[in-house]
Parts: sequence; structure tokens; C-alpha cells
Amino acid sequence: MDEYPNLGPGEPWHQPGGGPPGWGLPPGYHQGGAMEPHGAHTGGHVPVPQPGHGDDAPLGTIGEIAFSQHTVMTPAGRFPIRGTVWTVNDMSRTDRSTPAWAVVVAILVFWWTCLLGLLFLLVKEERTIGHVQVTVQGPDRYYSTSIMVTHPSMVGWVHQQVNYVRGLAA
Repeated sequence: MDEYPNLGPGEPWHQPGGGPPGWGLPPGYHQGGAMEPHGAHTGGHVPVPQPGHGDDAPLGTIGEIAFSQHTVMTPAGRFPIRGTVWTVNDMSRTDRSTPAWAVVVAILVFWWTCLLGLLFLLVKEERTIGHVQVTVQGPDRYYSTSIMVTHPSMVGWVHQQVNYVRGLAA
């Protein structure tokens, strides 16, 4: 039995023109070119102004949301920062538990030092999991982003950034 039978035309995997199966060769190397201005057909790309190219340079980012002195820039588009409403939802959780290595060491050391090995059970580690959701609502626009957090200080940093942007929006 032939492992790769020679099938005739009309089979689902038969390529038109008798060429080899597949998608063909990739397109030629593209050197790039001038970026189209915002509002033209850019395939969803919103160009962000570079510092020094005007007075509306980005001051910072919160997740996928960039902000400048006068503008909020999201993947969904741009809108003025004046009058925007910013909300932060902390959906993170910090667990405090005894790590597995401390339990193993406490059991092993208990046999040699009696109750002294139980002191290893007092070792605790904190683990933060979850995300912080930041939403911005402007005139006829709304965008939400989630920022993964792994430490409680990251939650405080997001709150500081949002409070800074709220000051710009006022």
C-alpha cells in the first residue's frame, strides 16, 4: 500500500494549476514607507506622536491606554482628556500561606531537634494574583483594560497613575 497515493484531480486537496500544495511563497521583503495619516485606512493602527513632534507627546501609559496633556489614546481611537471619567476596580487578591518547603523542613528537622523544627511552620509567604481593571469614559467613547498584578505595590502604582490622569482631566 502506497503511503502517499497519487490522487487525481477533483480531490479536496488538489491544487489549481497543478502546483505543489500549500500557501505558496511569502510576499517579497517590504522596505516600509511613509505612515499614513490618522483617519486614513491604516488597518486599525493609531499612530502615537513621538516626543518632540508637537506639544501632545505621551506622558504615560496605563495598560493599553496612553495619555498626554490633552489627549487619551486607546486602540479604539483618540479623544480629548478633558471631561473623561476614570475608574479603577481592584480585582486582585493576596494570599498568605506556609510554603511547602517550610513544611518539609519542619517535618525533617522535628526528629532531630524535637519541637525546634516546628518554628519553620511560622514562615509565611504572600502571593498576589489577579488584575486591576481601568476604564476611561469620554464623550461617546468607552475603553477598558486589565493590568495583571503580582505584588500589592503594583495595585498602588496603578491607582497613582489613574489619580495623575484624573488631575489632567479636571
